[in-house]
Amino acid sequence: MSWFKSIAQKLNPAQPSIAAASGETSSIVPNIKFERAFEKLEAVNRGVNMIVDASAQFKIDVGEKESFPGIQTIGLKKLNNLLNRQPNPFQNADAFWRNMYLDMLMDGNSFAYYDGANLFHLPASNVTIIPDKHTFIKGYKYNEISYKPEEIIHIPDNATQSIYRGMTRLNAAKASIELLYDMRSFQSNFFKNGAVPGLVLKTPNTLSAKVKERLISSWSLKYNPKSGGRRPLILDGGLEIDSISNVDFRQLDFEDSVKSLEETILKTIGIPPILLNGGNNANIRPNHRLMYQETVLPLVRKVLSGFERYFGYDLAAALEDLSPLQPELDDKAKYYSTLVNGGVITPNEAREALRLEPLEGHDDIRIPANVAGSAGNPSEGGKPPQGDKDKNE
Repeated sequence: MSWFKSIAQKLNPAQPSIAAASGETSSIVPNIKFERAFEKLEAVNRGVNMIVDASAQFKIDVGEKESFPGIQTIGLKKLNNLLNRQPNPFQNADAFWRNMYLDMLMDGNSFAYYDGANLFHLPASNVTIIPDKHTFIKGYKYNEISYKPEEIIHIPDNATQSIYRGMTRLNAAKASIELLYDMRSFQSNFFKNGAVPGLVLKTPNTLSAKVKERLISSWSLKYNPKSGGRRPLILDGGLEIDSISNVDFRQLDFEDSVKSLEETILKTIGIPPILLNGGNNANIRPNHRLMYQETVLPLVRKVLSGFERYFGYDLAAALEDLSPLQPELDDKAKYYSTLVNGGVITPNEAREALRLEPLEGHDDIRIPANVAGSAGNPSEGGKPPQGDKDKNE
């Protein structure tokens, strides 16, 4: 049987990895969760929502049937309705795609269930993959409900640790996210503590334990009513302390550190920091376009490729009306002027593309002089003037 095993490994180079990672009872559990960061940290929330909002707005063009059959059979009209209007009775298309893209960013995986009539999003954090060393994936489990592989559309993001699940790109900024969260928590706890730093109460007298405890309790009731945090230090009998840290309130802002950490997080998920930090219009517009070109469109294409494979249709995001991806007005005018003068489109076709009304008598293609010759010089291949034609006759 050794020859059979060797052939199987050649046909599927991942077979040894699958066998090592799988078993009859093993499963691939969801990744580290970043829900807390999404809920508590402004940079994470705003950056993720920017990408989700930008990605979910695309209308999906359903093209021709691909050469491969797809996992499920479906008609073009029905698929178009599922992807662009009503994927299921409980969601419209916008809500469905927002869930799919949010999972890609937060978990590195998106899952959808197709029951033959409707598409349902399955939250990635609750989906477990059941691997199999012979068939790669034996099935999926969501909240104790089992699904067959052919019932699930799974789109994983890039990963190095698993051949089954993708990895969220937020994982690369995990240290920055944790540090930023700790800074925010410190600020919150400090002000819950009555905005009072560590204190030392000194007296030349010697106090009993009962008196010390009464002083501490009364002080805590006044300055720390909520959290019962740091207790004051009491020094009696003339005991002195060399130094105690005094907090400069300006340092509690952590302004430079917070800004640096937020920029690291935003860059990790593909957001130019200037889009959140503000700037003049000249800087924002090219960075906005950069975000679409380098982050949003690759994400949309990745997700749509999973649906292409599943349904067997060519799918593409409709880009025609998306302003950040359109040339600037001056560039756009020059672009269409070149097409008109090059004999590629008519003037009215250019006007239509610029959303202008057509003009009478501008529906003909212009023949470039360097192609058809000069109208006044027949030797260059141009049409001779009408007068020359009459003379020749």
